[in-house]
Amino acid sequence: MANRLRESSSDYLLQHAHQAVDWWEWSDEALAEAKAQDKPILLSVGYASCHWCHVMSHESFDDPTVAAFINEHFVPIKVDRQQHPDVDAVYMTATQAMNGGSGGWPMTAFLTPDGRPFFTGTYFPPEAQPGMPSFTQVLKAMADGWHSRRDKMTAAASYVAETLRVRDAAAPEGTPDLRAAIDQVESSFDLIHGGFGTAPKFPAPTLLDALLVKGDPRSLELAQRTLETMARGGIYDQVGGGFHRYSVDPGWVVPHFEKMLYDNALLLGTYVRGWRRTADHDSGLRALYERTAYGIVEWLEREMVNDGGGFVSALDADSCDIRGAVHEGIFYLWNPELLDDALGPELGEWAADVFHVTRGGTFEDGLSTLQLRGRPDYARLDEVSQKLLEERETRFRPATDELVVAAWNGWMITSLVAGSLIFNEKSWLELALRAAHHLLEVHSADGDLLRTSRRGQPGAALGSAEDFGAVAEAFSTLAGATGDAAWLRRAEALVDRAVELFGHPDGGFYDAVDTGLFDRPRSLTDNVTPSGTSALIAALRHVGLLAERPDLISRADEAARTTWATVGEAPRFAGAALGDLLIADEARRGLKPGVAVVVTDDPFDELARAAWRLAPAGSVILAARPGAEGFGTHLDGRSDRAVYVCRGTVCFDPVTDYNDLKTPLWTRV
Repeated sequence: MANRLRESSSDYLLQHAHQAVDWWEWSDEALAEAKAQDKPILLSVGYASCHWCHVMSHESFDDPTVAAFINEHFVPIKVDRQQHPDVDAVYMTATQAMNGGSGGWPMTAFLTPDGRPFFTGTYFPPEAQPGMPSFTQVLKAMADGWHSRRDKMTAAASYVAETLRVRDAAAPEGTPDLRAAIDQVESSFDLIHGGFGTAPKFPAPTLLDALLVKGDPRSLELAQRTLETMARGGIYDQVGGGFHRYSVDPGWVVPHFEKMLYDNALLLGTYVRGWRRTADHDSGLRALYERTAYGIVEWLEREMVNDGGGFVSALDADSCDIRGAVHEGIFYLWNPELLDDALGPELGEWAADVFHVTRGGTFEDGLSTLQLRGRPDYARLDEVSQKLLEERETRFRPATDELVVAAWNGWMITSLVAGSLIFNEKSWLELALRAAHHLLEVHSADGDLLRTSRRGQPGAALGSAEDFGAVAEAFSTLAGATGDAAWLRRAEALVDRAVELFGHPDGGFYDAVDTGLFDRPRSLTDNVTPSGTSALIAALRHVGLLAERPDLISRADEAARTTWATVGEAPRFAGAALGDLLIADEARRGLKPGVAVVVTDDPFDELARAAWRLAPAGSVILAARPGAEGFGTHLDGRSDRAVYVCRGTVCFDPVTDYNDLKTPLWTRV
């Protein structure tokens, strides 16, 4: 029979809709079918822009013989990890536990009919390789084992499930040593290339944001150097803007070429904050950060906005060459001849030097990624980049994953709002508002937030903790930027609901609602994106300050304590939690997060823009017309155009000249 993916709202699942495998989507019905047939489950998890997911799909799942064997012996379930991060998290944790810490996508897991894993892995080739069985061998072994050694398989599944249930660590009694945490982060810093750790090297926006909180010379150097080397590297699309997912080498030269919305959403905010933290006299570094931020937004507008204003989730790494053969990254690569063809000999030679395009190449077959060298003439660089972009548009484009993910849109909205006010770009705020309205119209359901949609069709999965947190912070930030209290009411409703849905007995948060899986996912690490707990802490603090809800701030404090163990043990992988602690440390030293109320009829008033540029990390900015309602007492008795800054119980005299604004924002009390 035809598989059940044809009506899916996921690009990833639709990629498998033509196959002879009798795929199910993740559902109670699929699990019930496995129990009814007394068959094990073959769970395959990936996402639309995943290179090795495509490879395994073509090699194995497109094969009619393989499909027939799967249908006979298993109930096959296909999961888009972007639709169901809870399912992905549970089984990825199991995969890593069962494979010495190794994991990745595609994820391949064999489960008992009630969903407990007894064998897990990632990519399996069609033919056996040294140290790796073929997928057919794995399928036959699992099928034979289920019939002849089921008791051992179910015992293994029970052991894995029980082990994962009891892994939560106790929170420490006191706050971590922040100096030791920064020392530990610094010990992994790459002195030559910037960034942290070795290859593969990922951007670390949450960690960089933490290093920007205090602005002390040591932390600032780590952040600025990393931001510079990433912006100059091949991981950044020098022609079209936006960052690829990670670098396969320590020097940021060759990326894994897929582009994810979440990376760019968070990095946009980080580059805006990096620009803000960099001194005016360091004009070269500021210009580089500004070029990078503008490039992200230009890419976003050009390639990542759907008809409803939502931001789609990803671009594939793979595309076709002129002969129709599929290659990773071919869309983004150049050699000197291609530059000459696009630009002419003179500009081509200049571009080859500026972008470090050599005869030998930095990738495969004499092709190069583009890296930015030196301090070029930016006007000429813009001219060349535009011509190369136009030439590149004649190539076969990578596929777009049209899934709209609530959390990723929330992070992008927040970054766009900050960038719009700091760089005085009104169109960025309009872009953010369109995306926010898309979330309201498509992702809202009976007071809850849905995780995903595609082409205006909502998915069925409820949002996770990161979705509620990211969208609530985005709505609250929009309320402050526009003076529209309706956004604040929506943000309050989301955080109140999130506390109800995701609350953990220890005061923290689960990552998802309880769906009956053998384990309820909960991660307290911040990797490329904040954990669900960190996302909710940030939202609770922002909404609490803007709505004058001390109960929300107290709830954030309670949840933050559950992250301290991770900060103490592995601060590099707890960037958002580390940043929250550094802001709290500044508060103890007299620099409490405050609210800057700008009384104005113009959201882009120079006083409002100055507040956005100058306010310490953790601050909330409200620009609203005199007498605007819905913001508690923030506007009471404040009718004249001015900035009113209050931090804790201390309020400063109103400021009418933006040159005087630094004093109330930064004076320790």
